[in-house]
Amino acid sequence: MVRGPPFPGHFLKVLPAPGASGGGTLAPMSDTGPFQRLYRVQQLDLDLDRLRAEEASIPEPLREARAGQERLNNELEDTEITLEGVEKRIRQLEQDLAGTRDQMARAREEQDKNAFDARTQSQYGSRIQMLGERAEEMEEDLAPLRERARDLGNRAAELRAEHRALRPRLAELEAQDEARVGGLRDQGAGMREERATLVASLDSRTVKEYDLIRRAKKGLGLAEIQGGRCTGCNVNLPVNVQQRAAQGKLPPVKCPSCGRFLIKLG
Repeated sequence: MVRGPPFPGHFLKVLPAPGASGGGTLAPMSDTGPFQRLYRVQQLDLDLDRLRAEEASIPEPLREARAGQERLNNELEDTEITLEGVEKRIRQLEQDLAGTRDQMARAREEQDKNAFDARTQSQYGSRIQMLGERAEEMEEDLAPLRERARDLGNRAAELRAEHRALRPRLAELEAQDEARVGGLRDQGAGMREERATLVASLDSRTVKEYDLIRRAKKGLGLAEIQGGRCTGCNVNLPVNVQQRAAQGKLPPVKCPSCGRFLIKLG
């Protein structure tokens, strides 16, 4: 007696075994089938993803050298900005001090010319004393500022020296990394060429949908069936889905759970 289909409305195609006239088991698709080629495309895509990740991964010595350079640049910039502010304050105080001393000199000249009595002498004397006290305060303010400017200037010189010393090592590491990246890109060139050849032999709509699924599903647009399960999401697949996927025909059979294309390998 011939058994009916396991699910209403679905008919399983049983592929005959080589040399048999009837009956058979679930058979993998041909190695030259479109899904076998698409599976190879995915293998290449995963390898290219790995190469891109390696390319983006900066070696630790280079990372540390770049961080050191950035630290030096930032500290030097901050030091120079602070030094500029201190020197500006020094220039302003020196200008005010010079102006105060000029006022003192003029006051003494006027005192000599115009102070003919004790009262006028006292007035000029008080003014000269006030200007003198102000000048002393400015000189007291200038002393620590000048010391601060010297310290900042010395620190800026030290940072520039450290920066110069770092340059050869950084340049060496950058050259090594450029060679590393170039090697990775050379590896990927052959893969991209093979991928392009395979894609050209496939249905464009299928490839486009595969690319969309791959982007949405963490790099996997195609999932193998193993033990009756989708390896993409590990869900148990209905037998009729497995059977249709094993035929390797278009349109592609998708996993009812994760939506990836399904493939049955040998």
